[in-house]
Amino acid sequence: MRAIISVVGRDTVGILARVSQACAECNANIVDVTQSVLQEMFAMVMLVDITDISVDFPALSQKLNDLGEEIGMVIHVMHEDIFNSMHRI
Repeated sequence: MRAIISVVGRDTVGILARVSQACAECNANIVDVTQSVLQEMFAMVMLVDITDISVDFPALSQKLNDLGEEIGMVIHVMHEDIFNSMHRI
């Protein structure tokens, strides 16, 4: 099972490190990541393997949401099944 994590907000030092740390604390393995800085805005999308997470999916989502509020970013976590359903033609 995998999840998509999106992170958007004003660029600052340590965003990738903080989000990666939160994933590691829940045993979520980052499979792929892409990020861009457009002027002062930071955007990142991560593909994360959640097969062996140490918390349930809602707890992981809440942890990252709370982190987003703490660092002034919007962090959204979506299960891959939902993502695929939304983007199926």
